[in-house]
This record gives sequence, C-alpha cells and structure tokens, in this order.
Amino acid sequence: MNKDVIQPVTIKSPAATSSSRTTTSRSNQFDRFSTVSSSVPAYGSSNGNSYNKESRISSSASSRSSLSSLRDFLPENPHVYHFKEIFAATNGFTSAKHSSSSSSAAWRCVIRGDDVIVFQRKFRRPIDETELRERLLVICKSHHSSLIKLKGASMSGSYIYLVYDYVNGVRLSNCLKNPRNPNFTVLSDWMSRILIAADLAHGLDYIHNSTGLQKKFIHNHIKSSSVIVTQSSSSMNARICHFGTAELCGETDYDSVKSDDKFMKFEGTRGYMSPEFQSTGIATQKSDVYAFGVVILELLSGEEPLNYRKENGDYVRVSVIETAREAVEGGGVRRWVDRRLKDSFPEEVALKLAQLGLVCLEEDPDKRPDISWVVGRISKLYLESQSWTEMMGLLPVDFSVSMGPR
Repeated sequence: MNKDVIQPVTIKSPAATSSSRTTTSRSNQFDRFSTVSSSVPAYGSSNGNSYNKESRISSSASSRSSLSSLRDFLPENPHVYHFKEIFAATNGFTSAKHSSSSSSAAWRCVIRGDDVIVFQRKFRRPIDETELRERLLVICKSHHSSLIKLKGASMSGSYIYLVYDYVNGVRLSNCLKNPRNPNFTVLSDWMSRILIAADLAHGLDYIHNSTGLQKKFIHNHIKSSSVIVTQSSSSMNARICHFGTAELCGETDYDSVKSDDKFMKFEGTRGYMSPEFQSTGIATQKSDVYAFGVVILELLSGEEPLNYRKENGDYVRVSVIETAREAVEGGGVRRWVDRRLKDSFPEEVALKLAQLGLVCLEEDPDKRPDISWVVGRISKLYLESQSWTEMMGLLPVDFSVSMGPR
C-alpha cells in the first residue's frame, strides 16, 4: 500500500482532559501519535530570610495544596486484591452479572470505595503473585482518555479477576444495533461516528506504540462490544475496554506455552479474527489492526460483522467486509452507509474511511498498516468532516438522549 507522508495535524477532542492529540509526520516513516500529558503545578523554595511568619504559613498551605494536586496527578499503585475482597464485593458471585460471554463474566460492584467492573477470565498460563505485580505495574501506568483504567487484579485457581474503573456508557455494538428499536441509533450524525473512529485509533496507537508503557502491547480483544460510548454535554466519545487482559491472562506468552498445553486454546470472536489468527491462534499487533478495520466498517454501515439474510428461501451468511468491498469497487458507498444517517454525511470522506478500513483488512498481515499510520489518515478525515459540517451549516447535535449503564 502507499504509505504516504501525513502532514502535521492536531485534533483536540471535546472530551479530552489532560491529554492533547497530535500527529506528526516523519520522512519515509509511518506517523507516530503521542499523548502529551498536562504539566504538574510546580512549587519551589526561596531564601528563608525573605519570609515573615504570614508568608511562611501561606507558603506551607500552598505547598500542601501543590502536593495534593501532585498526588491526584500521579498514577495509583496497582492493587493485588485478596480474593476474599472480590468474593465479598460480588456477594459470592451471586450478584446479577453485568455481562457474560463464553470466555468471561463480569459484575459491577464497589471495592475499597471505588465503583468498578470485575471481569472473570481463565488463565492460558498460570502466573504467580510476583509476576502479576510486575505486569500490573507496567499496565496500570497507562493514562489515555480512550482507555478504561485497570485498577488491579486478583487470582484464584485457574481464574484471574480483573478490576477496571466503571464507566457510565453504552457498548458501541448496542449503539449501532439497538435490540429494542433497530431503526434508532444515538449515533445519528456523521461527526459522532468519525470522532469515535478517531478515539479508537488514538487509543490503539497508545497501546501499540506508547514509550511510556515500556513495551509494545497487543490488545487482542478489539470489537464493538469492547468499546464503551460515553456522553458529554457536546459530544460522544469512545473508550476501549480490556486493555491488559491479554497480557495478564497469558494470551501473548507463546514462547512459554507448549502447543499441546490446555491453556494454548486460542479464543477470538467470529467476524473479528484475522486469517493468520484463525490458523495459528497467535495474536499480534497486525491482528489488532484487522479487528479495528472491522469496527470501522461497522461504524460506517451500522451492520454486524457477520449476519444472515434470506435469499431464495435459504439463509445466506453476509460479511460486512464483503459488502464494503462491493460498495467501494462498485461505487455504491452512499447506498451502503448506514441509512439512519439519512444521507447527511460527506460521501468522499465516507469512501476514504471505507477504503482505510479495507486496507486494515488485507489478508496478508504484512500489507496492513501500523495503527500509527492509520491515526494520521483518520486525523485528516476528521478535519475534512469538520470542514464539511461548517460548509453545510450543521449545528452541533444535542446529545440529550438517555444512555443507561452497560
């Protein structure tokens, strides 16, 4: 593919707090996106002879305030919870499950005064408490507005219990496919969808490339049901769940697990698994990029990755990848894009975003781009979307619709 150089672009999300999103271009390289943290208020000392009693008291109060701000800014130490805490908080796992799948279950509860979600998952390779602490120390350093924060974990037998901050919002999959009303979506305007695409790209780029995390991570659980859409006064934003799950569950420890080990059975979600992941069970950053491409096509079309429709009395499986390729190659992108947008979107930008999604879905992983390159492309499409919105005179949408908890 043509890895053209992206011109410097800066995007500031309405929901961003202590980070700014900036993409930079480098000659003959993919672009790197970095999250720049806000500076901590500094405080210092002066010559003691210049202070009287009142100024020393004032200085002391100011220092205490600054230290308090510093403590609030610094990341918390990760918690290794005693299993009894998890058991008690979930009422012995008898509380109503918050979500469940074939590979995990989850409960919302309060632990040490924090509103959290506890996910139960099986180990692919058991680890001891020392190794758990070492891994948590790295993962819990993550600070990005597009990631849901991991607070800590607990172990019991062949299970690990991952404790994440609770975030009030709705799964992207439910935003796109409302089970009660298929004709309705809260993502009814173009800017909400392009912003979610940008949020996801930024978050995944942080996971793959942030030097602050000390290593290159793989997410391995990118899908629309692992993305939480949150609501602010003026926009909707996306946050990625389950960062750290693959690392802590041993899903990336291929060198230390024998092929015939019972923990080696790989898990994935139909419709999101890259061809090489299906054949080998080995997750890579390129398999993350593949899953990201599927989510982009979901955002554009409003359709699930795999579906079934009736043709000539038989049910035929339909892939969103196949329908996207047909639309792009046949010039039918406008008809393919989610009809609930009511044709109110920049068709050229939608075409470019569909093409970008398909590039991420190349069969050969070596032909897929790095996510850092994708960030640069989506940044440009975001700015083009803003220009289109201003040209059309579209006012910001009032997101007053109720969004219940996950």
